Amino acid sequence: MLKRTFMQRLICATALLLMGEVHAQAILKPPFGLNWGDSPEKLIGWAKKHSLNITINLPGNQDRLSLLRISSSNGFLPGHQASAVEGRFIGGKLYELTVDYANPRSDAAQMKNRFDILKTQLAKEHGVMRGNQQQRTVNDQFVTRTVSYHREPVKGLFLLLAYTEVEDILRHSKKSRFSLVYRNDNFRKELEQLQVTP
Repeated sequence: MLKRTFMQRLICATALLLMGEVHAQAILKPPFGLNWGDSPEKLIGWAKKHSLNITINLPGNQDRLSLLRISSSNGFLPGHQASAVEGRFIGGKLYELTVDYANPRSDAAQMKNRFDILKTQLAKEHGVMRGNQQQRTVNDQFVTRTVSYHREPVKGLFLLLAYTEVEDILRHSKKSRFSLVYRNDNFRKELEQLQVTP
C-alpha cells in the first residue's frame, strides 16, 4: 500500500514537471504570430503583405540552414517598435528569431531607455533576466560598449537581450541599438539530429 502511494506521487510529480516544461515552452514562443517549426513562407507572406524588404541567406557550407531577414525602408515594422526581424531555419523549420531595434532618429540615451523598458517588461513576463556579458573596446577613436542579459526558463529554451552602443570620440556622438533573441535549442538539436539520421 505504501509502495503504491509512493509510486502514485512519483507519477504525479513527474507529470507536473513535464507539464511545467511544456508550459514554459508554450509561454516562450516567438513573436509576430510565429511558432517554433514554422516555415519561412509565413514570414515571407507577412513581409509581402506589408511591402517589406526580404533578404534570404543560404550559407553554402550549411546546406540545411537558411536565414530570412525582414526590414522596412520606413524605419519600423508595421505594428512594432522593431526595425527588423531575422528568422533562422533548419530544414525549413524555425528555431530562432531575432528582433532588432534601431532608429537613426533616436539618440543613444533614448535607445538605452527603450532597452531598459523592454528588459523590465521581459522580467515581468518571463522572470528576472540574468546578466550575461559586459564589454568595452576602443578602436580607431570609437568606443564600443555591449551588455547582454538572458533568461532560460527551461534548459535549452531562452531569451537573450543584447545592447550595443558605439561612441565616436572625435565627433562627440553616440549611437546604439539592441536585439532580442528567442531561441529554442532543444528544437534545433532535434532538427540537427534528423539531419544526420539516415
